[in-house]
Order: sequence, then C-alpha cells, then structure tokens
Amino acid sequence: MGEFDLIERFFKRPAQRADVGIGDDCAVWTPRSGHQLAFSADMLVEGRHFLSTVNPKFLGHKSLAVNLSDLAACGATPQAFLLSLSLPRADEAWLSGFSEGLFQLSELHGCELIGGDTTQGPLNIAITVMGDTPQGQSILRRGAQAGDDLYVSGHLGDARLALEAFQGNVSLPQAVFDSARRRMECPTPRVALGQALRGIANAMADISDGLLGDLGHILKASQVGAEIDTSAVIPLMQTGTLWSCPHDLALTCVLSGGDDYELVFCASPLAASQVQLAAKSSGTPVTRIGRVTDSQRLVLLGVGGLPITTSFQSFDHFA
Repeated sequence: MGEFDLIERFFKRPAQRADVGIGDDCAVWTPRSGHQLAFSADMLVEGRHFLSTVNPKFLGHKSLAVNLSDLAACGATPQAFLLSLSLPRADEAWLSGFSEGLFQLSELHGCELIGGDTTQGPLNIAITVMGDTPQGQSILRRGAQAGDDLYVSGHLGDARLALEAFQGNVSLPQAVFDSARRRMECPTPRVALGQALRGIANAMADISDGLLGDLGHILKASQVGAEIDTSAVIPLMQTGTLWSCPHDLALTCVLSGGDDYELVFCASPLAASQVQLAAKSSGTPVTRIGRVTDSQRLVLLGVGGLPITTSFQSFDHFA
C-alpha cells in the first residue's frame, strides 16, 4: 500500500468547515468573524510518550486528546488539525485502529483533519491543532493574581500510578491497574470546562507534565507564587485508582505525575460560585487546592499550615 492509498483509505474525510481540506498542497480555512485563532502542537514518540504495547485505537485517541487539552487550557473551541505520521510499515490493522480512535474523538469535538504528512520511519506522531476563542477571551498562563484561589479539575495521578506499575515499582490489583492504564492511554481533554471558564479563570494550564511543574509555568509567566494546602489534595488521593495506594506514593502521583490532562487554574475568590457553575455545566468536578501569593515561590503547606520540603519533580522531555 502506497502513501496516497494509505491517506485515502484511513485518513481522508470530506471537508466540513474547511474551504479546502485533504488533497491539495495546502488546506484553506476562513476564521469565524469576531474570533481569534489558537494553535498548539504536540509530538508523541514511541518509548518516550507511549509504550509499544498500547492499543492503536487508544493511541489515536490520545494523540489528538493531548492537543485538545492545550486548547482547553486556552478556553478555545476545537476546529481542525494537521497530522504528521511516521510509520515503520503500513500495517493495515494498526492504521484501522489508530484512525478509529482518532476520528471518534475528533468527531466528538467537531475538530476535522484537514491535512498533514506521512513517511516511513520510527513510530512518531505529530499533531498541530487549531481552535478559536471570541476576541480577547483566550485564557493564558500570565494572568494569575495574588489572592486568587487555585483549582484543579477532575482527579490526578492515575496515569503516573500506571507507569509505576509498568516499571515494576508497585503491584496493583488487576482492576485497579486496568483503570489506571486506561486513564494513561486514553485521557479525557477538559474542553467543555475550559470554554465554561472563559471570563472566570484568570490563568490556566493543562496538566501534562505534573501538577507542580505545570502550575510552575503559570507562576513564572504571571510573576507570582502559590501555596498548596496538602490537606486539600487528600480528596484527590481518595478518588480514581489512588485510594488503594500508600500515602506517600499517592501524594507523589498527584503532585508530580504527568499525563493527567486535567486543568489547573486560578480565579478570584469572588468568582467561587461561578467556578462551581462552570464545573457543573461542563460535568467536570473541580477542587480548590490553595491560593496564589505575591512571593514568587511555590510552597506546600502541611499540618497546621506549616511549609514542608519536597523533592517532587515533574516530567522533563530532556531529562
């Protein structure tokens, strides 16, 4: 099967909003009036971002999900994406599963594939996604203000727990492992919550490399600090798959585990009721875990509100 046969069979779809989609040298797109475009790109490399044993359907889902998560962090509405795919060989069963997972998620969010590239080589997947927001309503990292409440969506740590199990660092009951693995391989981007938080959240980021690390990006961009109350984090350790884990491991998974693709954001205390309404309307729970300070330091507070030391580290692509 040649390159163009592969594209035609597994990836070409009729254009929806695109003026010109797959099949020309360039895709052509007319932006919606009164909106700004938002772009993001992510690359997934076998052995670095996913295991060779992953179900190709889940991999297709995750490849797009991690990009949609960036749009969610901006409060953007997904519109379209480009896919560049390097494959060792044209495996029809693998391509069928991968494209099925990819298009199931893309159709769910109305995000159409409008172009890309394929080549032979080690398995690498690169997606560039495009969304839009009403003019001036994008949520950025740099808007956090001292005194803001700090929140996270959903629950954290399942993907890190699955990785610990894969690496032989922890033994899990089969049902717990299966659930954690599903969260690692098939994450849910919080697109609806991101949109609901437009005009409410002052700053936001998605949690791809770990809560502490991704929160750190907000703090650096906003030139502020934060205090995280570890007692507020405990409920996050009692949901998902972490309830069965030792306390220290669960805390590590919550604070520094990557691949969660939840949202960390801050909002004025005066907007607390609006935050809860946004959570309810999007069907995504949120938890207040601390506050933004003017110290330009990230501090964990333990029993009695006293600072505690930590050696938690988030994922680093070059570490």
